[in-house]
Amino acid sequence: MNPSESKKFLIAGLGNIGDEYANTRHNIGFIVLDALAMDLKATFKSGRLGAVATLRFKGRSLVLLKPSTYMNLSGKAIQYWMNTENIPRENTLVVLDDLDLPTGAFRMKKKGGDGGHNGLNHIIMTTGTEEVPRLRIGVGNEFAKGHQIDYVLGKWTKEEEKIMLPRVNLAVDAIKSFICEGVDKAMNQYNNK
Repeated sequence: MNPSESKKFLIAGLGNIGDEYANTRHNIGFIVLDALAMDLKATFKSGRLGAVATLRFKGRSLVLLKPSTYMNLSGKAIQYWMNTENIPRENTLVVLDDLDLPTGAFRMKKKGGDGGHNGLNHIIMTTGTEEVPRLRIGVGNEFAKGHQIDYVLGKWTKEEEKIMLPRVNLAVDAIKSFICEGVDKAMNQYNNK
């Protein structure tokens, strides 16, 4: 299906549920989805396989999803909502953390591999395609060898928070551009900001 033929979109922010994971680097997807929901005046409710907000935005139907499956099983929730709401993969955007990008940097892509990200790997395996648009948000990689898990599950430093707060708002703008103008225009406009 051509994305322009469908006016339904799924925006999924990846993270882990539970207070111990709140405000960690790995949960940037949840943080961005919370900011998007606040910007669009939407409220998350407990739904099947995650916290879900449904709303209308500029003539389009949106499903915002924060999977409750934990990061490594994110594909289960995303596939369920894509199927249930009949949303094409071209209109699905996954928001996630990226260790290969500097803190606060963006990379929106139409498709690609998992880049070593277990949540994205599960989405690719579950949907059967690498052609799932994603917005990768850099969390840096300032960790000692063998301490990657501690780093991504660690809380933001004060310095990182100063960088990330305006970047979260810019990520919200990038997502709205994806919804209204399509992935190509959103990539051109936001990937080098």
